[in-house]
Amino acid sequence: MTVEVKKNGSVWTVIHNRPQARNAMDPDSADALTQAFLNFDADDEARVAVFYGEGGAFCAGWDLKYVSTLDQTYPLGELDIPPAGPHGKGGEIPRGPLGPSRLELDKPVIGAIAGPAVAGGMELALWCDFRVMQEDAYLGVYCRRWGVPLIDGGTVRLPRIVGQGRALEIILTGRKVPAQECLQIGLCEYLVPNGQVRSKAEELAQDIARFPSTCVRADRRSAIKSQGLPLRDALIQEWYNGREALVKDGVAGATRFKQGLGRHGDFDKI
Repeated sequence: MTVEVKKNGSVWTVIHNRPQARNAMDPDSADALTQAFLNFDADDEARVAVFYGEGGAFCAGWDLKYVSTLDQTYPLGELDIPPAGPHGKGGEIPRGPLGPSRLELDKPVIGAIAGPAVAGGMELALWCDFRVMQEDAYLGVYCRRWGVPLIDGGTVRLPRIVGQGRALEIILTGRKVPAQECLQIGLCEYLVPNGQVRSKAEELAQDIARFPSTCVRADRRSAIKSQGLPLRDALIQEWYNGREALVKDGVAGATRFKQGLGRHGDFDKI
């Protein structure tokens, strides 16, 4: 089994387990990961996911041994045919070669990055809402050497995270971007010692999962959907997006505050 799901309450840890190939992605793994995240998004009890690669590597990219077997005149084969699916779940464009990279989930995913997250593996890391990296982790467009382009969101997400100039430098040179540099330029949000990345990501996931879920999802949705909108359009989008959360979560939460919970920045008793 190349994909495992560990559930701890409302937190799911989705594990890519193909360590003999440094978790490089083949079609079976891509299908299994896509289905795992679709299941997570559809489960009413699930709130936050952690995405982790077993065996010391997050993902070494698209399995080039598999790529070498493709028809050069029609290399994407069946991936050129969009599968059936709802909006944002693969209905407009086919599944990415790296699996879930084109899904637009309505729940947060935290990337737990150990070792290499390179080429398509970097694109999967960028797909996550934010990233926890351990000290030996690194990103990089290593597929630059082989003429394999970024087709799983790398050219879209990387400039949005670090800016166009820095993104183009990383994309065009294909160089290694170590974890410490990732922290400095905003490619990751937490840096932890080796061996602690999964536990730190799961700790953060549990912290987020404690909060009223309708509000968490609404704020996340608005932050993502506001990108590229003019200010007034973004403010209108935020208002209509947030009304449901205010009704479902906000009034009840304000009542708990009135009763004495969560005072003075206390996040433990809410």
